[in-house]
Amino acid sequence: MRVNIKVHARSKRESVTPQPDGSLKVEVKAPPVEGAANEAICELLAAHYKVHKRDVKVVLGSTNNKKVVEISGL
Repeated sequence: MRVNIKVHARSKRESVTPQPDGSLKVEVKAPPVEGAANEAICELLAAHYKVHKRDVKVVLGSTNNKKVVEISGL
């Protein structure tokens, strides 16, 4: 399953919020430096969907705040 997400890095809290257009807003505390935010996104979405972290992968937008994430194992 592929999910469109909008990321807010360096947030005060970590959360996953559904948006009206079907995408997700993901807030992570990690800074957008050397893939730290992408790693935090994968961990947070894995916990949200109750899958292993290895089943969540950023497909598009690795250096952008709008990303496409692929989640396998659902």
